[in-house]
Amino acid sequence: MELTYAIGDIHGCRDLLVGLLAAIEADARGRPYRLVFLGDYIDKGPDSAGVIEILMRLEARSAHPIVCLKGNHDCVMAEAVTSEAAALKWLTMGGGAVLAQYGVSRAADLPAAVLDWIGALPTWHEDETRYFVHAGVDPARPLSMQTDAARLSMRGAFLDEDHDFGKHIVHGHTPQLSGLPELRPYRTNLDTGVVLTGCLTAAVFEAGAGGPKRILQARAGGVTISDVGFVEHQR
Repeated sequence: MELTYAIGDIHGCRDLLVGLLAAIEADARGRPYRLVFLGDYIDKGPDSAGVIEILMRLEARSAHPIVCLKGNHDCVMAEAVTSEAAALKWLTMGGGAVLAQYGVSRAADLPAAVLDWIGALPTWHEDETRYFVHAGVDPARPLSMQTDAARLSMRGAFLDEDHDFGKHIVHGHTPQLSGLPELRPYRTNLDTGVVLTGCLTAAVFEAGAGGPKRILQARAGGVTISDVGFVEHQR
């Protein structure tokens, strides 16, 4: 039975990503698994360049399937290469620190391999029972008619209503400052505000059921593994 590990917004927190990946490998116990990263790899945290390096290396060398989705921060970084408006917007989102990590002063001078990778990231992934995106989906549209704009930035009615899309939606983008994921009947939010809470979160999904079975969280002191019932009780 293949497992799927979905990882919430990383925002440049390389060390926590390293710890979480090691915990995922141990949790899988030799079973096949897929990694789905929900986007926003850059900005805010201390080592966006290091996060991108790890993800690019994973895609190239991992024995396990890897899906890296595009987040809104990643999208603005890609657009900053050719759009002055996007370049200015990216600076307000923390892009200046990312440029400094690469030793350049503008997006167009970033390594070509990095720009190609960021630009080519998909905005969604789905399996039999789940639909993975960065931000959310538009409740007014079926999954087959969702737009990139919704997948990258949707909040509003998507967060306010428990809407059944036929598949469980797995997303990030809206930080949970409690440091705990948001577990809803038809969606799971894995953005636990890593820069503010110090907590990077992954959810473990098995074949069949839509929602997660376990939650893995990396903090400076190590990794905790909790069943979903325990996390819901903590909330």
